[in-house]
Amino acid sequence: MTKTDPALSPVLRRFRHRSGVTQEALAFKADLTIATLSRMERGVTDPAWSSVRAVARALNVAMDELGAAVEMETKLPIR
Repeated sequence: MTKTDPALSPVLRRFRHRSGVTQEALAFKADLTIATLSRMERGVTDPAWSSVRAVARALNVAMDELGAAVEMETKLPIR
């Protein structure tokens, strides 16, 4: 079983909310299923690199910005 990165899912959700798009709209734009995007945002899957890149592109977020946000998330105190 692959261990998921607990920092990625809240970052993806935060970027999506900031963009003001629904999961359905983002999934369509990223050419993913809604179920796949939902699993990514809930942290129940370890997404393929291509899926993460597709979501970042669909949100107009540079990969370095996404990576920096994930790194910041790992430094936040546990909620």
